[in-house]
Amino acid sequence: MEPTRTPTGARRARIAQLLRLETTSGALLLAAAAAALIWANSPWQESYASLMALEVGPAALHLDLSVAAWAADGLLAVFFYVVGVELKHEIVAGSLRDPRRAAVPVLAAIGGMALPAAVFVGIVLAGDDADALTGWAIPAATDIAFALAVLAIFGRGLPVGLRTFLLTLAVVDDLLAIVVIALFYTAGVQLFALVGALVAVTAFALLVRSRFAAWWLLIPVALVAWWLMHESGVHATIAGVLLGAVVSARPVHGEQEPRTHRHEAAVRPWSTAIALPVFAFCSAGVSVVDGGGFGELAAQPVLLAVAAGLVLGKLLGVLGVTALVTRLTPLRLPDGIGIRDLLPVALLTGIGFTVSLLIAELSFDDAARTDAAKLAVLLGSGVAALLAAPLLRWDARRARSRDENLDGVPDAPQARIGD
Repeated sequence: MEPTRTPTGARRARIAQLLRLETTSGALLLAAAAAALIWANSPWQESYASLMALEVGPAALHLDLSVAAWAADGLLAVFFYVVGVELKHEIVAGSLRDPRRAAVPVLAAIGGMALPAAVFVGIVLAGDDADALTGWAIPAATDIAFALAVLAIFGRGLPVGLRTFLLTLAVVDDLLAIVVIALFYTAGVQLFALVGALVAVTAFALLVRSRFAAWWLLIPVALVAWWLMHESGVHATIAGVLLGAVVSARPVHGEQEPRTHRHEAAVRPWSTAIALPVFAFCSAGVSVVDGGGFGELAAQPVLLAVAAGLVLGKLLGVLGVTALVTRLTPLRLPDGIGIRDLLPVALLTGIGFTVSLLIAELSFDDAARTDAAKLAVLLGSGVAALLAAPLLRWDARRARSRDENLDGVPDAPQARIGD
């Protein structure tokens, strides 16, 4: 017999369920970014800048950080914890468990990161701005939450294999982006603090797999791991990924479901409702009315490089590698899915947003390039979404007719997005 929920408990459960929806995450991200852009370009723009620069936190622990830094280093670690949990589940029990099944989207993810980086480098060098090469990884990232939200809204009725392909590709993309951040955007490493962080992660791993994995024990250990990672010089969000990756993806101690499911269900609402929107609000506030305005930002080669990398580089990288792999090797796409079906999915991978904004903040020392890169991320992600949406709607309408090959004979039923 299931326990009876109080009205307050039922209301909380409904809110939590709403916050786990991909469409909710995308809507909150968009609203937060729009609010930041409006405020940063309003007559009260100085108050926005002052808020972002406001320092809070204990100086004794080297945590007297600005609000913007807390959003990028602190709150975003919550999002990366969810990413780590998802990675663990997909590798152990999900779409990445079968190498043959996962091979095509994994290789597509690699192509979808390499070509945007190459496009960025080519445009920046052509613009004679070699100092901006440090931003090569900005257009290489894909925002899982935003991309899946657009697919859920406009792709209802499409084969569920397309969602699986996009999810697998985006998860691998995030994993590679994490590696890039750790390797290329770490100025210096304090070895003692790094070893301490790894010890704390190990303690978390032992605790989270035990019978005594209560939240009030796990959170303090996780905070210590995060602080030590921050002290080490490695970006603190890496701690979130490592902590999520040590959660058990198989049932333990006679439990009915893996702890990755429980942790994802418990933490995702906080990531959706607070971590991601606040980070978007703190990162997307690019002012285009100061100085030379939009014209000055547009003159930066970085803007075109990032936007072209997200829209064209991602599209050609994902589709090109998929076409080559499926034609030159025995690897194949799932039944009922062709290269043409992947066109809107490849466009969705150009929605860089969260991770791209983070890498933009880590890439440059001067504000002009940083603002141009952030504006390009917003523009490129928006263009990618706007191009993908009508294609998804068209394909979904055709798919719902159950006659995708237009031969007059209804196709065999298959699982579809939204069913």
